Amino acid sequence: MRHPEFQYLDLMSRVLEEGDRRIDRTGVGTLSVFGAFARFNVGRGEFPILTTKKVHWKLAVKEMLWFLSGETNIRPLLQAGVRIWTDWPLARFRKETGEPISQEDFEERIVHDEAFARTWGDLGPVYGKQWRRWRGTDGVEHDQVQGLIETLRENPYSRRMLFHAWNVAEIQDMALPPCHMVYQFHVDTSGKLSLLLFQRSCDLLLGAPFNWVGAVALLLMVAQQARLEPGELIWVGGDVHLYLNHLEQAKLQLSREPRDMPTLTLHSRASSIDDYRIEDFELSGYAPHPSIKADVAV
Repeated sequence: MRHPEFQYLDLMSRVLEEGDRRIDRTGVGTLSVFGAFARFNVGRGEFPILTTKKVHWKLAVKEMLWFLSGETNIRPLLQAGVRIWTDWPLARFRKETGEPISQEDFEERIVHDEAFARTWGDLGPVYGKQWRRWRGTDGVEHDQVQGLIETLRENPYSRRMLFHAWNVAEIQDMALPPCHMVYQFHVDTSGKLSLLLFQRSCDLLLGAPFNWVGAVALLLMVAQQARLEPGELIWVGGDVHLYLNHLEQAKLQLSREPRDMPTLTLHSRASSIDDYRIEDFELSGYAPHPSIKADVAV
């Protein structure tokens, strides 16, 4: 059987060979293809954490837990050692104040100065806000995630089990419009819960590895809350791209052979979707190739 990671590597090769060269909003430029697909049977041990480079899986899981908390400020992320969202508020601070502050100093101020964090650390109504506190025109807030879990328990064969963050009325207030947009769930007759993730825009080198890990962590948590077994992760990508300053890193990754896939497990049962912690997750058997460094395009 061909290693499941080749789905990722084949897609990377396709982007390099067939990608449309485009100027994007960051000004860096990309090679881009439209429409991609990958499928992993999580229930049978296919955990799609890449082995052709080291992926800091705990950061990805912590990010998912942050989304689920409904939080939109980077302060809790930084307190947990997660720096992947700093670039956007840092760029806004530098632009609006003219202060040439370093990223390290900016993050220190966010962590240690609550008032500064309230002003400069907020990302606007991004993922967590829409997932847990989508405000209707009548002022009523809707918890999409809790609603999903209740439907899974009460009507698991519904075709309406999804949540998303593409709130048209609030996109202009977000630091970054949602890339991983729609999470749709499906229960088969054997009691397996599968997740289809649609991602409108995907940074293939840096984004996809995190998004896949986070999605599997979400699948495990939701399955446990609904007392179901995990099934498949199905990923659909819209604009899938490599930034032009990531091409050499992609070629390096393609030169490596995949290694044995590890397993991600939950070793305790949380009382609710809000009570999971990073300590509840355990990764075993992960022996990847070394990390590959690349800059985030902002």
